Amino acid sequence: MNTKDVRFSKDKNKDFLKTLKQRVKEYFNENKITKHANGAMVFKTVMILSIYIIPYFLVATGFFQLTFINLILWLVMGIGTAGIGMSIMHDANHGAYSKNRKVNNYLGYLLNLAGGYAGIWKIQHNVLHHSYTNVTGLDEDIAPGKVLRFSPLEKHYKAHRFQHLYAWFFYGLMTILWITTKELKQISRYNKEGLLDTRKKSFKRIYTEMIFLKITYYIVALFIPMIFSPVAWWLTIIFFIAMHFVTGFILGIVFQPAHVMPTSKYPMPNENGDMENSWAVHQLLTTTDFAPKSKILSWYVGGLNFQIEHHLFPNICHIHYKKLATIVKKTASEFNIPYNVQPTFLSAIINHAKMLKKLGQPS
Repeated sequence: MNTKDVRFSKDKNKDFLKTLKQRVKEYFNENKITKHANGAMVFKTVMILSIYIIPYFLVATGFFQLTFINLILWLVMGIGTAGIGMSIMHDANHGAYSKNRKVNNYLGYLLNLAGGYAGIWKIQHNVLHHSYTNVTGLDEDIAPGKVLRFSPLEKHYKAHRFQHLYAWFFYGLMTILWITTKELKQISRYNKEGLLDTRKKSFKRIYTEMIFLKITYYIVALFIPMIFSPVAWWLTIIFFIAMHFVTGFILGIVFQPAHVMPTSKYPMPNENGDMENSWAVHQLLTTTDFAPKSKILSWYVGGLNFQIEHHLFPNICHIHYKKLATIVKKTASEFNIPYNVQPTFLSAIINHAKMLKKLGQPS
């Protein structure tokens, strides 16, 4: 399936997004606030970065001699890396952190702390996932490979019967794949499909940038600690992998419950490439919020517990999502459009597991 062949309806519920955008615009105008980051967001950025930078400095300088303490520092770095990805990099690569494009670009490169490459991530996430959420064959977030089945339209294998038990382990491998094979495969596929054209750079330049940044990442994140840390080099490698496992696991349990849920729809275009609903309605049918009252969770995950608001307004900084959620929910109700939300993070995880179990059965 080609992205150029898929079209969302422009007639059905056409007034929903128009009304919603007007109300959101009025909210910012009436409160005289920017849709980008404010002082609280800048302070948060410093705090989140510190969760990674301080432990890294202590590890790389050999500040602590005890192996156990160094392991803890690596695990804290994993928590920090996930936080940076969700709370800073994510907004920046959507152009939501600042109205200054250079600021967004620089902060977007923080993805390198997880071993990823922003240029490829923007295609997978901004172009494919946000445009074609839960559309099998286009949204790569629901296409993790044969080992997991996130869509009822994907081929079923016998092992999927147990995916609600083993999926959590594979979530931990997410960023390990980033630093090894995933993006190398993606860049070739995106080049063949013409998706690299959205980056306005040649394939050669993008490939060179990606390889250079990955080599730099390995030097900084792994080789320097291997040289200067008092811990044995082979233990440093194990701790490095453990850090990535923590990062990947956190990212997995935050992102997947937003779209792989019992309430999630998996719309597909008809033979002419036409989708049944408008793009905005499509987002509500395929997305779920969770734990809207949890301030601590929302702070750490960068407002990604308000996934509906993020999908509808990806160019607005996440610090505004809680306020926008009230507007979105009210407007959706007026237009008789479902607004899916789980009251707690735990209920979201439980229902995600139920959906994994359901998808693990033959369709």
